[in-house]
Amino acid sequence: MSDATHTFAHATVLLEETIGLIAPRAGGRYADVTLGGGGHAEAILERSGPDGVLLGIDRDTRALDAARARLARFGARATLVQAEAGSLPQVVAELGFGALDGVVADLGVSSPQLDDATRGFSFRAAGPLDMRMDPSRGETAKELAERLSETELADVIYQLGDERKSRPIARAIKRAIEAEQLETTDDLRAAVHRVIRPRHHQRIDPATRTFQALRIAVNDELGQLDRLLAALPDVLAEGGVAAIISFHSLEDRRVKNAFREDPRLERLTKKPIVAGDEEATANPRARSAKLRGARRRPEAEVRS
Repeated sequence: MSDATHTFAHATVLLEETIGLIAPRAGGRYADVTLGGGGHAEAILERSGPDGVLLGIDRDTRALDAARARLARFGARATLVQAEAGSLPQVVAELGFGALDGVVADLGVSSPQLDDATRGFSFRAAGPLDMRMDPSRGETAKELAERLSETELADVIYQLGDERKSRPIARAIKRAIEAEQLETTDDLRAAVHRVIRPRHHQRIDPATRTFQALRIAVNDELGQLDRLLAALPDVLAEGGVAAIISFHSLEDRRVKNAFREDPRLERLTKKPIVAGDEEATANPRARSAKLRGARRRPEAEVRS
């Protein structure tokens, strides 16, 4: 196993449930638009042998390196590209990949990204206030906080983090910037704690919602999801299936509405599929995971 695989070890969430929806078959064409460590992609390639093909997309070069090592045994059956999930139709067109029999998306941030202090996604260890999934482009969380007005920053924290104390938190962050005390994840956490003091034995850190909000904003995660959802009926073959795993209500609501409201899609999951007790115990990240699936209706069915 390569170093890349070691440094991007990621427990695949709802694996069997996702593969059950996609139902890979020989000769099928599939895309995993949040490739991560390649767990879903590996299962799809294994079960679509000997000639099923997969397009793997991720913004994070470290994830791509790990997936490339993991999927090397499949040779030319796996095509991996650094791109954003929302750019799936453009990537498919550029590669001449053809209509897809299945699309998988596992949204949000991965465990290896959270665990790497240099990425700045988490307050578990001090690191630069970055949060970019693609560290080579775009503004960091620190730059975003500096650029936004106090009101704009409060709106981001409220809308993307569902944080009721967004206004005083935004004020505390801006004061930290003015004092040149907003450089690291520890600094951001401390700014939030000046507003919401953590209680003894509190399970969820008060800074969690603010970190989530800034991460979503930095990476335009909801914009990416909206573009992906809008493109699904166009990139899926008739009968093709999309399976999307989300981790908070902002994402899940968008997926639910897109699958319900587009006449070209047939919902396969009226209620989201969630992790069983065994998986939730073994992988805490799975506890908040919600999986929804939809099938691309045949054109004759759409017109009828």
